[in-house]
Amino acid sequence: MTPAIGVVIGLVLGLTGAGGSVFAVPLLIILLQLPMQQASGIALAAVAASALYGSLRNRGSHRILWVPALVLGAGGVISAPVGQWLAQRLPETALLIGFNLLALIIAARMYISAVRSPEDAKVTRANPGDYTLEGPLCRLSPTGQLQLRPRCMAGLALGGLLVGLLSGLFGVGGGFLIVPLLLFLSRIGMAQAVATSLVIIAVISGAGFVSYWQMGGALDVNMLGQIAAGGIAGMMLGQWISGKINHVLKQKVFAVSLVAISIVSLFS
Repeated sequence: MTPAIGVVIGLVLGLTGAGGSVFAVPLLIILLQLPMQQASGIALAAVAASALYGSLRNRGSHRILWVPALVLGAGGVISAPVGQWLAQRLPETALLIGFNLLALIIAARMYISAVRSPEDAKVTRANPGDYTLEGPLCRLSPTGQLQLRPRCMAGLALGGLLVGLLSGLFGVGGGFLIVPLLLFLSRIGMAQAVATSLVIIAVISGAGFVSYWQMGGALDVNMLGQIAAGGIAGMMLGQWISGKINHVLKQKVFAVSLVAISIVSLFS
C-alpha cells in the first residue's frame, strides 16, 4: 500500500506536470491515517524526489532556464520554513480545510484550462516545445537566455516566496502556481516553463521537508523510503506514457478525481 501511494504521486506528476502533492496528502490521510502535518511533510519529500528525478532527465535538453529556477527556488527556500512554522501552530482542522480549498481551486483551474485551452493541456513536463522571446517583466535574448533586470528578478523572487509559503504550510510542490507564474512573467513556451518548474519544485519541496524534519516533525524513515521510491517509479512511468494518452481527457479526469479525493479526506 505505501509504495503504491508513492507511485500515484510520481505518476500524477509525470502525467500532468503538477499535482503530485495534492493527491499525496489526502491519500496519506485516508489510507495511512496520518495527521495532516505529518502527511504534508512526507508528501514534500516524495514530491522532491520525483521532481529531482524528472529534472535530471531534462538536464541535457536545454529547456531549463536556470536563472529563474534559482531565483524562484531561493525565494521558496526562504519562505518554506515560515510555512512549516505556521503549520505547526495552526489547528489540524484549519490546515485540512485550507488544504482542501486549495486542492479544489487547483482542480477547477485545471478543468477550466482543459476546456478553454485544450492546446495548453498537450504539454507536460515530459514534452518539448518552442517559446517566444519577450514578456512583460522578463525578457529573453535571441539566444534564449534570461536578461537580468530588477523588475524581472523582483517578480521571480516574490513568486518564489509565495510558492514556498504554500509549500511549507500545506505540503504542496507548487507546480500549479510556478508554471502560470513563469508564463505570466516571461511568456516563455510551456515546455520551458514546466521543465524549469520541475527544478523549482525539487528545491522548494526539499526545503519544506528539511524544515519539517528540523522542527521535530514525525518521521518514519521506512515509510518515507517506500513512498519516495514509488514516486520515482511513478514519475518514470508517467513520463513514458504521457504522450500516449489524450491530454485533455487526462487533465479533466485529474481534476474530477482531485475533487472526489478532497471531499473524502475532508469528511473522513
